[in-house]
Amino acid sequence: MSPATPPTSSATDAECVVLTRNLRRRGVLVLSVFALMWALAAASGTGSATEAAPLGIEAAALLLTAAAIYLGYRKDAAPSPRTVNLPAGWARGVGIVNTVELAAVFAVIAASNASGRPEVVPAGIALVVGLHFFPLARLYDQWQYKWTASLMTAVAVAGFVLVAAGLASETVRIVVGLGSALVLWASSYHLALRG
Repeated sequence: MSPATPPTSSATDAECVVLTRNLRRRGVLVLSVFALMWALAAASGTGSATEAAPLGIEAAALLLTAAAIYLGYRKDAAPSPRTVNLPAGWARGVGIVNTVELAAVFAVIAASNASGRPEVVPAGIALVVGLHFFPLARLYDQWQYKWTASLMTAVAVAGFVLVAAGLASETVRIVVGLGSALVLWASSYHLALRG
């Protein structure tokens, strides 16, 4: 091999590159779809489904989601700048984190409704979602999930403050829904464009 010829990747390196690309693409899909769900929740707080405000939010949300997925899955995307370094048992860890998150979401809904405080649900769910990104940052070797976690937690705190201030549940749903959607879309676009 001449000095100008780059070394051939081993099968392990090639598999790692494929795994990295697949995990990041899956991250783009999951983040953008959940961002869409948060945006739709926000739109539901803006008025009747036939009014311009919710329709505008829904249309923008669909476009942002479709664009993120397109960017994440396009064939001509540059390769990720680095491959992930997954800890042992990462898939099992992700399963545990997601199971705990789902159970906590149901617990938030049940406790909020049982206490007669359904207006707390959006902020409570945003808090659970935000916190679950802290362990996912390590398990997926994605440092950017730490800022996703921090920003989602901040959105949740803002929602709790609005509830404590006595604002209408629709206002809380709009603020928490749009805030959460923006954080998740930002994370999705970051993965799609920068890895």
